Amino acid sequence: MRDRSSRRPVAPERFSIAQVTPYAWELSHEVNRFVERLSGELRARGHRVVVVAPSSSRPLVRASRATVGRLAADPEALWCDQPAGGVLGVGQVVSPRGHRGGTVALPLDVSKTIEELLETAELDFVHVHEPFAPSAASVALRHSRALNVGTFHATTERALSTQVARRIVRLLFGRLDGRTASYEATRALVESFFPGHYRVVHPGADLLEPHARKEGVPVELLHVAAEERQALRLFLRALRRLPPEAPWRATVLYPNGPADSPGTLPRALRERVRLVSGSEEEHLPDADVAVMASGGAAPAPQLPLRLMAAGAVPVASRLPQYEEALDHGRRGPLFEPRDVETLSAHLLRLVEDAELRGRYAQEVAAARPQLSWSRVADEVEALYVELAARRHAPDDGAVRRRLATRPTIEVDLHMHTDHSPDCATPVDVLLETARARGLGAIAVTDHNEISGALEARERTSDGLKVIVAEEVKTARQGEVIGLFIEERIPRGMSLEDTIAEIHRQGGLVYVPHPFDRMHSVPDYEHLLEVVEEIDAIEVFNPRVAFSSFNDEAARFAAKYRIAAGAGSDSHVAQGLGSVRIVMRDFDGPEEFLASLRDADIIRKRQSLLYVQALKFLQTKARPSGAGRAAGVSSPEGNS
Repeated sequence: MRDRSSRRPVAPERFSIAQVTPYAWELSHEVNRFVERLSGELRARGHRVVVVAPSSSRPLVRASRATVGRLAADPEALWCDQPAGGVLGVGQVVSPRGHRGGTVALPLDVSKTIEELLETAELDFVHVHEPFAPSAASVALRHSRALNVGTFHATTERALSTQVARRIVRLLFGRLDGRTASYEATRALVESFFPGHYRVVHPGADLLEPHARKEGVPVELLHVAAEERQALRLFLRALRRLPPEAPWRATVLYPNGPADSPGTLPRALRERVRLVSGSEEEHLPDADVAVMASGGAAPAPQLPLRLMAAGAVPVASRLPQYEEALDHGRRGPLFEPRDVETLSAHLLRLVEDAELRGRYAQEVAAARPQLSWSRVADEVEALYVELAARRHAPDDGAVRRRLATRPTIEVDLHMHTDHSPDCATPVDVLLETARARGLGAIAVTDHNEISGALEARERTSDGLKVIVAEEVKTARQGEVIGLFIEERIPRGMSLEDTIAEIHRQGGLVYVPHPFDRMHSVPDYEHLLEVVEEIDAIEVFNPRVAFSSFNDEAARFAAKYRIAAGAGSDSHVAQGLGSVRIVMRDFDGPEEFLASLRDADIIRKRQSLLYVQALKFLQTKARPSGAGRAAGVSSPEGNS
């Protein structure tokens, strides 16, 4: 492939970012904690960040919708008038008891607010968290016109496997330009359901300075009641197995509500175990050893990170995220879920063996710098910069200034002649129709053939420009058009090799109907692999069955700043010029591309049924051997 380094932009130093969570902002949820801390770090670095979240606060929702309503007239309103510290509340989506995974139906007004926000706000990135439907995150991904990043947290296999419309979700996830997972275990799980490249970005934690330890004081054991009730019962059963003379005391912390009554404790533990409520920041620094005894799917996967960030030695059940956080036992002992005997034995060793406890504490201390939210922001920011660098840079202003004095012409960039196996329009008829409809330039894009385009160029001498082009069928990645080429490109090569051949001839790479799933098209992932090699994208084709295909193409072109083109994709003369581009007159591919960037598209959608019927009558009903392209005797089903 040719060197495109001159087109690689220098990534802007500051981005405009929307962080979208599917969980009600008022809930104490680990995803919301991640979003809040990451957003704070990014703002501290000068980025503009808005958090988009469901909310049950009516004042917040009213203020947020007022801000969104002002964006059409004042795009800066999003940054100058953010309510509640940069949080836009879009209405209630998740039920109060659904914060562990259950959701309720998505209200239409929530979808409308998010859609209006993303269609009017000027954003570089939309970063969606757990974008499974129905949720605010999935709606944001559907309507985003920015670069999209998706982060998958501790999604359970049950949540993934119960997706009713997994195929639709996979198509939605296809709009992600970058993907991250909070844990290796999460990456492996999500990747098995939705293949793609996931970068692991472990969550951070608030670094707390451990309280000074005094000699002769019993070892402080801690259990945070953020896990299921079964975990607390296992912890208390393990404590009951410790010998009476062991030097320990324990605290059970309820960070999200009032503590249980001491009377709920077994009688043998009431003198040594206290139940408290309050913030983690208040009580975590007191802990020498912290226990996570979940028997399920790690309902609080960030918990071991927060405990280690406060200096506590963790003891955890062998669940994937817990095991990963403890570096597979280097930073603290592990035990099989619900194995009370092993848990009790670990606690006894840590209580009685200060040297062992000290070795684990050293490993925890060594890991603490990597637990900071600053490290998380470093990794996410690096991904943003990497993705932003793939956007196309503006063309040289000198070319645009030269074109400014040229007259405008109307152009159709996609059409076929009877040199295509699925078209019966003779070259002369095509040229006559183009002239009659006032076109100043056309691109003849026969399927896997350029003889029709060459003939059209030879037969025009009255000012109508003919761009010699070819719509090439690649091996497995759909079709791509080469504009301004002189040699036929064989079908069946890879997308990458086809693009390289177009550029070798000095041509331009033009992707037709890129998201029309009724055609053979390269999927989103294939386009991402070659996005820097694409010169233009067809954002409007009147023959597509669903307008959403054109909308998706327009979003892709806008987010990567690729020149947007359009064409009738005419297989019959009656369809020619049904969509046209008004652009400055040009000479050669460089001027054409610069002119296309400032062009206007005039859309007049043809009746698909009408033009398809004409195509059928003119191709299927014609005698065998009527094809004009060399070696073509019957239609091949291209469209």
